[in-house]
Amino acid sequence: MLRRDLSKRGVLLGGAAALVSVAVPTASRAAPKSMIAVLESEVVILDPHATTAAITRTFAYHVFDTLFSMDMAGTIHPQMVDTFSTASDGLSWQFKLRDGLAWHDGAPVKASDCVASLKRWARGDALGKMLMAAVTGIEAVDERSFRIVLREPFPLMLDVLGKPNAPVPAMMPERILPPGDERIKEIIGSGPFKFKASAWRPGDRAVLERFEQYKPRSEKPDFLAGAKVVKVDEVVLRVMPDDATAATALIAGEIDYMQYLPFDWLDKLEKASNVNVMALTGLDMFQGNFRLNHATGPFADRAVREVLWKLVDQGEVLQAIGIPDRYLVKNCPSFFMCDAPLSSSEGAGTARLAIDEARAALKKTSYKGEPIVFLTVAGSISQTAGAVLADNMRKAGFTVDEQVMDWGTVLARRAKKDGWGIFPVYANDIDMMSPLTHFYIGNNCANYAGWSCDAAISEKLTAYAKAPDPVMRKRIAAEIQVEAYKDTPSVMWGQFSRPAGYRSRVKSIVQSSFPMFWQLTLDA
Repeated sequence: MLRRDLSKRGVLLGGAAALVSVAVPTASRAAPKSMIAVLESEVVILDPHATTAAITRTFAYHVFDTLFSMDMAGTIHPQMVDTFSTASDGLSWQFKLRDGLAWHDGAPVKASDCVASLKRWARGDALGKMLMAAVTGIEAVDERSFRIVLREPFPLMLDVLGKPNAPVPAMMPERILPPGDERIKEIIGSGPFKFKASAWRPGDRAVLERFEQYKPRSEKPDFLAGAKVVKVDEVVLRVMPDDATAATALIAGEIDYMQYLPFDWLDKLEKASNVNVMALTGLDMFQGNFRLNHATGPFADRAVREVLWKLVDQGEVLQAIGIPDRYLVKNCPSFFMCDAPLSSSEGAGTARLAIDEARAALKKTSYKGEPIVFLTVAGSISQTAGAVLADNMRKAGFTVDEQVMDWGTVLARRAKKDGWGIFPVYANDIDMMSPLTHFYIGNNCANYAGWSCDAAISEKLTAYAKAPDPVMRKRIAAEIQVEAYKDTPSVMWGQFSRPAGYRSRVKSIVQSSFPMFWQLTLDA
């Protein structure tokens, strides 16, 4: 099962600029229990079922809750669920919610809410769809209990219900769920923080305030599992698109936490008084990818896509970004991360920089010089990665139209099947280290931005999910990787860490690339 594949992982990490003052001076902070954080980007999509964006996942784990959650060893534990059982034939599961759970509007959490939430979430999630393919019915038994009935055993049940990968299977009140694919309009969860809608200033800030009625579990906190005890009054999520501005604010004490520190500021930040750098490596890393649009445009042709394997050198990309050697893996060929349970080099023989060969191969394809629309995020490390590839593509004979925008605009643009060809992005290792959760393999043949669909991958994903042991899963994962190198759902541009930073007044913060603002305390 998925949790066994993750059983060896630890908690995830997740030129000088002029000093720039920001809008929250130190002296203006009256309450020591108000924490100010700058995350990877602005939270623009507040519906956790609507996107795979990591920033929305971060928002979701604070405002919403899940039936089950994962600990640092990859083991799944009950979260909103109190007890559960399964029939001897594996065809029926029954779940009972913990007593006293409440929504942020004060209404009690009911089993019927969870049934409706699961059905809605599963429509847009690859693993959710896999679950629903085995389901004959999900129904509430009483106000605190619900039942899932299967047509065949589904051994991944708990792994799916407790998966930390976006879209998160977050629970919501049934009454706020809109029809079809519309996004929720009321942000009401049952998590440890409430979204303060009246304080939301798009482009500037969002505020999460402690939910006084939240009922933590009794177990000790462990990654996303266990007790989530909030010890601050509120968390203010500031929007600072410029990394230098945010790093300056962190040094000055104007913010308390910065999720992604700029690499060219690391030396200064490591030497700064009252600043701590959170630098986790190993499995606590990220994977960068160029995601291709298989639906329309030149990359609808597999032969055109395959040319890109000859145009990316991971070392060149990571050097251009300025990532120190201690924070990177050199030339990782594995779709499922290096130094990870499913690491493999199978199928990677064509993945080497060879521009002359790429030029010759491109001439043999259907490509006729059409512009490749390359979406990049202004000021991000992925923009630098994109610039390196765009330059190599031009040398090989591609016409490239680089378009720079913010991440929210990329999310909106990539949701359409036309108008773009490629974009660079990076994701947590926990998302990429299994075929079932890898964004660009697990979503094979799904309605997911890029729309890659390979019949051989679909067949092998099903076999992987049914595999009885880790040895067979590793073998099937290697076979899936061989097919992925042929189909090119994405091209990896590197494996690396992204250090976070926080002020010394922040105590007991979870050392993870998933920002988690429960448990921590603040000095005055």
